[in-house]
Amino acid sequence: MATEPSTKAKAWAIFDRIVADAAPSGEHSNPWVKDEGGALSYEPDYDTLIKLLGVPLYLKAPTTTGVPALALDVWLSYELRRSGFDADAAWPRPSAPRILPGPIVSLLNKVTAKERDALWKRLQAKTPPTGAAASSANILGKNYLKQVDVVMSNWAAGPELLISTKRMDSSFGKNAANRVEESYGDAKNLRLRHPLAALGFVYGLRSTIFDESPDKAEWLIDLLQKLGREDDAYHAVCLIVIEYGSHLSVEESDDDQGDGEDPLAEAGVDGSEDSDDDIEEHVEQSDVEVALSSLPPVHLPWGKVPVDLRPDRFIAEMVRRVIDATPVNMHTEARSRRARASLR
Repeated sequence: MATEPSTKAKAWAIFDRIVADAAPSGEHSNPWVKDEGGALSYEPDYDTLIKLLGVPLYLKAPTTTGVPALALDVWLSYELRRSGFDADAAWPRPSAPRILPGPIVSLLNKVTAKERDALWKRLQAKTPPTGAAASSANILGKNYLKQVDVVMSNWAAGPELLISTKRMDSSFGKNAANRVEESYGDAKNLRLRHPLAALGFVYGLRSTIFDESPDKAEWLIDLLQKLGREDDAYHAVCLIVIEYGSHLSVEESDDDQGDGEDPLAEAGVDGSEDSDDDIEEHVEQSDVEVALSSLPPVHLPWGKVPVDLRPDRFIAEMVRRVIDATPVNMHTEARSRRARASLR
């Protein structure tokens, strides 16, 4: 008797379909535009973000599953592909396995079809070869390993882009500030070992904080802005305020972490590898179709977000730093897309 796919497996199937529909045949729209004065700016695909944010609401996935925060990770990696970075280089990838080093991709492209099928079968198994494929990326900082949510890295250059995401939909008074304070320490840990990598932090916050704890919201926004100004912390910080109906809320435990992450596991001290819960079971396409036609409405009230914390500024800065830190013969498509920016 077939087992029911996990909530995360269902989410991945819907996420993958959303980003595939947004880039037909793998062709992504160019996000770069210029105004009449020639100033370059980045236009994120917010329609796709809204759909992705609706998935955990449709699945009624609590934050402990990691699915709500995963919606942000999927969107950011999708935006990196829109920017012109290689689809296999921006993790999580748009298909399983989510973490696949560049040399493995090159090998798959150079072997025979029979060998490729055998390799894919091995890479997509429940226990793939260590270091060859994974469901999450653990990066060594100065003092400890850190699970980083959105990554661009290769053997030649090392980590080029590292983005950590956090999400908080409830328990603002207890947990909202803690997540930011923890992330400051994580930033120093990563920055000290990888000073040339573009380092960013994205915080997803439910809009109800502005009604329930307006003082906490003001303090939190101020802290996020300061995090992006520190010389030894993040190069850029982003805030995404998420608004949805109260009838869509999922009950959370009082000790909820806010994003489904285990700090000890992230630091690599519990000895665990990817669990079977991370294996992406088969999900029927008919179930995906039903989900896509039933996604709950989500709104993004940008009036609550300061200009310097909005995604357009954030992604543009991440891309700029990656390009500026590499020779001109690397990331040629990302450079070309900026050069081909259309007039607004």
